[in-house]
Amino acid sequence: MTANVPEISGNLTLNLQQQLARVASQWTTHQGIQGSAIDGLELIRCNEPSSCGSSVYEPSLCFVIQGTKTIQLGDREITYQPLSYLASSVHLPVLGRIVDASEEHPYLAVKLKVDPQEVAELVLELGDKAPPLHPTESCPEVQCGLCMSSMDERMQSALYRLLSLLDSPGDIPILAPLARREIIYRALIGEMGSRMRKFAAADSQAHRISTVISTLKDHYAEPLRISELAEAANMSESTLYHSFKQVTRMSPLQFQKKLRLHEARRLMLTEGLEAATASYRVGYESPSHFSREYSRLFGAPPRADVTLLRGEHRTAEPV
Repeated sequence: MTANVPEISGNLTLNLQQQLARVASQWTTHQGIQGSAIDGLELIRCNEPSSCGSSVYEPSLCFVIQGTKTIQLGDREITYQPLSYLASSVHLPVLGRIVDASEEHPYLAVKLKVDPQEVAELVLELGDKAPPLHPTESCPEVQCGLCMSSMDERMQSALYRLLSLLDSPGDIPILAPLARREIIYRALIGEMGSRMRKFAAADSQAHRISTVISTLKDHYAEPLRISELAEAANMSESTLYHSFKQVTRMSPLQFQKKLRLHEARRLMLTEGLEAATASYRVGYESPSHFSREYSRLFGAPPRADVTLLRGEHRTAEPV
């Protein structure tokens, strides 16, 4: 790999941020989410502040290089600034808006999709090498599925190495897996690592909740049966409800509803289904009830919302 990573010490950190912004700008030719030649890597650009939009985060690491974004997860609000990154351990419906962006200084971000199994394998490999919790950190058994940290110099350098591979596509098959592994490793040994490791540990309550979330994601159109979910997770119904709300900041029913509405939006936008057909497909029995809840989440009735999205050539909110 021939990327020129500047030496980092003290005031030279800003030079690396400029390098990251340069590469991200080079590979974002228009606004919105853009794929890349690296599997699981997406780049995001926004040239102006945005209105509040709804999306579903998947297990991933999201890095903000430039600009500012606010995320609302249930009753929790997270603002991430330049050179910070967000770890999403499970699928989570969120509201988000860009609050700092302009043509001259666009919002630039990078999303790296993370396979939970990949994290679990790296956690096992780390073993006792994983740093213990900070003495002042309060880390209960189950915590919110989203957490944020600043990028230290090593994380910035690792991200730069990964992005720089876009300039040398021949190196991607060999070097990209190494670069992404380093990024995940640095996240696991950083200040958010303890939370990420709890979701990866098969015997933890956090991991059991992540399994429940996966079940809901795969079977969102079916009636919600808390008793069956609790039995499968080997938890009492009250413990499941309480722990689920800690991770997602919403109840299982609210979570399922948002998954249904997002899937209905996708079906209407990408497959051309009518609102009533989409509502039945995702589990609603009443199209009028579906329309009311859709308008409440997305800010417009189904037909008007999809027409707007098609007109803007937009299929997802910026990360």
